[in-house]
Amino acid sequence: MKRKTNSLRNFFKKTVVLILIIVAGGVLPATVSAQAMAEDRNGAFDSIKQINAGVLNVGYADAGPADGQPVILLHGWPYDIHSYEKVATLLADKGYRVIVPHLRGHGTTRFLSEKTARNGQQAAVAQDIIDLMNALNIKQAVIGGFDWGARTADIIAALWPERCTALVSVNGYLINNLERNKQPLQPKAEWGWWYQYYFATERGRQGYEANWHDFNKLIWKNISPDWHFDDTTYERAAASFKNPDYAAIVIHNYRWRLSLAPGEHKYDAIERKLATAPVITVPSVTLDGDRDGVVPATDGSSFAKFFTGKHVHHIIKGAGHNLPQEAPEAFAEAVIEASGLAK
Repeated sequence: MKRKTNSLRNFFKKTVVLILIIVAGGVLPATVSAQAMAEDRNGAFDSIKQINAGVLNVGYADAGPADGQPVILLHGWPYDIHSYEKVATLLADKGYRVIVPHLRGHGTTRFLSEKTARNGQQAAVAQDIIDLMNALNIKQAVIGGFDWGARTADIIAALWPERCTALVSVNGYLINNLERNKQPLQPKAEWGWWYQYYFATERGRQGYEANWHDFNKLIWKNISPDWHFDDTTYERAAASFKNPDYAAIVIHNYRWRLSLAPGEHKYDAIERKLATAPVITVPSVTLDGDRDGVVPATDGSSFAKFFTGKHVHHIIKGAGHNLPQEAPEAFAEAVIEASGLAK
């Protein structure tokens, strides 16, 4: 029924555009043309595809030509696939095939078994994307991400370089090391991560389960202080947080980082490799937003040693933590640049 409704909606949109063309004497005004074309291309985010991959049935947007250069874009917390809606349109126009999956616990992605642990550790999320690539028969892709998505992209680039044509990573090298995470930070940095300590408590777990809608909106405002999003934009993403496993995955992710919750033993081998801080050899473009409210922008020198292949770093003016949605043109250009570095 949903697919039929989406098809009818797209049909009526195209019909209205055709009528406008006729009324205008066959010449479509530029403003109407651009809007109509954007709506049609963004249909990939209205008609989410589903596929079994590993322990999940993954929901994902699929934009652009099927035979285009694959690009996999990974969202962070507390966000969803719509962070990449405009980026996907820009890249699809350039001939890329853009895959944007809901991470575990988000959107229409579901666990295949009730017995599977609701585990948010970094190795599990990275394995999910490798499983998705296998299910889609994608051997290699440009992989990009921010926040959780950047960490996942970094892990794949480091441990499975044969699957990663090139990398785009917001905030650089984000692979977690549990021992390092036990070390205190400077007070200003600790302040930026306040919610991790809230989530570490039983009160925080209950509070997040009850109030995730307003909690996430507060995070959006705090870590992207110059991004003036409207309610429609937020509610579109918030629909993905209604996933039945959402709060459990989020809470476990942050408790695991602080060694307050165990991971799964089946990921131990991956985590041991990640604990060695493996370098990234694939061509990489790293980005920082200069208005990021949680990770201050740098010149990239602090993590440059982890990128031993071709590497370029850019600071994006005016962008906060949700960089792909706040500066979609800059993120799309970074994907194109990373692809060029790989040639």
